[in-house]
Amino acid sequence: MEIQLQIKMNDKLFLRDPEQSELGKKIILHSIQLIHKNGFEAFTFKKLAEAIGTTEAGIYRYFENKHRLLIYLTAWYWSWLEYQVTFQTNNIKDPVVKLKMVIKLLATTVENDIRTSNVDESILHQIIITEGSKAYLTKRISEDNKDHLFKPYKDLCAVIGNMILECNPRYKYPKSLASTIIEMAHFQNFFMNNLPSLTDFGKNKDEAEIVRFLEDLVFSSLHSAH
Repeated sequence: MEIQLQIKMNDKLFLRDPEQSELGKKIILHSIQLIHKNGFEAFTFKKLAEAIGTTEAGIYRYFENKHRLLIYLTAWYWSWLEYQVTFQTNNIKDPVVKLKMVIKLLATTVENDIRTSNVDESILHQIIITEGSKAYLTKRISEDNKDHLFKPYKDLCAVIGNMILECNPRYKYPKSLASTIIEMAHFQNFFMNNLPSLTDFGKNKDEAEIVRFLEDLVFSSLHSAH
């Protein structure tokens, strides 16, 4: 029997829960594919409606606009990733090994999770790298934050921040370092593939080098803290 992984989403993100209908699930599945293929700027509900054989009005019944859909996708990804981080580090006692596992999860290609049939995490991970910051770099950030739309991202940072403190309880900046690791993992990947002169990884395009760089950055910071 196939186990389905259900992720509880903030109901302020949608007008109608896409997880509760076949059309809703198609909206999520195909929006990920279209945003990945054409980019968020070129993505429209009209194109999405054509791809899944429905009307624009049908999609607007689920999401207020395409930006709210992007926030939904990023929030879903952060919730899923927090689950992965917790699950994969659950039986690791050594905090250093645990933090290295998290860095690897953040900085390397994500595999598709077969327990989530309407989400392709490997493609969604690429969207997070290229489009994710557009979810919160907006004028509406304060209102969206009041609605707790970014809570999954904050929760993930808190989990990683606690792991950082396990490695060195005297370290003063666990939240800042946690969010820096996440953002840098994505920016360095984006730069490596698109603006290679901004990284030292443009030649080989090897994610393992990003992992080593982040490990060096994190553990140098933790060792120097008193």
